Amino acid sequence: MTTGKFDINELKRRMQGATQALKHELGGLRTGRASASMVEPVQVEAYGSHMPLNQLATVSVPEPRLLSVQVWDRSMVKAVEKAIVDSNLGLSPATEGQVIRLRIPELNQERRKELVKVAHKYAEAARVAVRHVRRDGLDTLKKLEKNHEMSEDDQERFAGDVQKATDSVISEIDQLLAAKEKEILTV
Repeated sequence: MTTGKFDINELKRRMQGATQALKHELGGLRTGRASASMVEPVQVEAYGSHMPLNQLATVSVPEPRLLSVQVWDRSMVKAVEKAIVDSNLGLSPATEGQVIRLRIPELNQERRKELVKVAHKYAEAARVAVRHVRRDGLDTLKKLEKNHEMSEDDQERFAGDVQKATDSVISEIDQLLAAKEKEILTV
């Protein structure tokens, strides 16, 4: 619904941007569980250049705490192994032929609590970003009404829509946080 210079869908898109950023940040938080995305940043010295690991091997998760890296080219196994060790992910490769296995070490309770605090910080930053978008939207509505480009009734109705959108996105953020917290604390 667009009226004058007000677009609720644009506000919703901006709010969704905050949840997308949060998903990305939470995805980067290492838990005790294996995830193929953990090795995404690994760059391998291969064929005379730096290549992402996923262009040289298939990464799978055969068990909750194990990553399996199937290197396609036998001559690249050592390079991939070296890149994983050099990546400072704290993973020790165990190699058999063209398969490199990476055990994900158990997180201690203290580390889990730290990760939960970080997750809470990320979620709060996302909530703040959403509230900024809400404030921008409400300010725009007040200006439109003040300049007689919108009736008071429309302004109030749209303000209600902005609040509904805000509540919905904040609720989504809370759900993402709760799920990540559960994942971190699950031993």
